[in-house]
Amino acid sequence: MTQPVTIIMVEDDEGHARLIERNIRRSGVNNEIVSFTTGTDAMRHLFGADGSGLVQKGNVLLILLDLNLPDMTGIDILKQIKENKYLKASPVVVLTTTDDSQEIKRCYELGCNVYITKPVNYENFANAIRQLGLFFSVIQVPPAAT
Repeated sequence: MTQPVTIIMVEDDEGHARLIERNIRRSGVNNEIVSFTTGTDAMRHLFGADGSGLVQKGNVLLILLDLNLPDMTGIDILKQIKENKYLKASPVVVLTTTDDSQEIKRCYELGCNVYITKPVNYENFANAIRQLGLFFSVIQVPPAAT
């Protein structure tokens, strides 16, 4: 039996976080969503008290990551996730307002799996998240290294 995927959402805008969760649910995805509004809290959860990431060993995670956080950049978080032996196989979906081509390139170079620019229009944003939820319902996610 495969372990269910836990969605880790790192999003400082609570309105965006609610919209993301509501539209993921509307697409039929019922996985647990663990939300963080700061990079510090997300890093503590992902890497554990000792900072090794061992706390995630065997867990199946999919990470939704905003780049513009109040306390650190999402790029720094992405880099640390992809350099960690327990977390590097976890898919990271960058979901941000930034559409700078250099930043997009950098995220892919660091190992992000999908880069989505948040549409400014509410209905377009909601539709994009519903489509992302459909994507989540069909992708295969490996467990963290054991």
